[in-house]
Amino acid sequence: MWDYIEERVIRCAEYIIQTGCTVRACSARFAISKSTVHKDVAERLRFIDEDLYEQVREVLSLNLSERHIRGGEATKAKYLRDKHA
Repeated sequence: MWDYIEERVIRCAEYIIQTGCTVRACSARFAISKSTVHKDVAERLRFIDEDLYEQVREVLSLNLSERHIRGGEATKAKYLRDKHA
């Protein structure tokens, strides 16, 4: 694997662990696609740093389990905003 890809993978993984952000937020932060971030942390990271991979998987699993809650809150906020407008 090329060095710049390994560096990007590690930077994304460390950012996700430090902030607890989603793949979407990480992709916006580093200006790369969500698909690239997902492939980096779900596939490539496993071969670069197993411990870091496990930590990222924990954060992403938590985000996945909370996804429906965040979506509901966003919908509620949208309707409240539209109601007052």
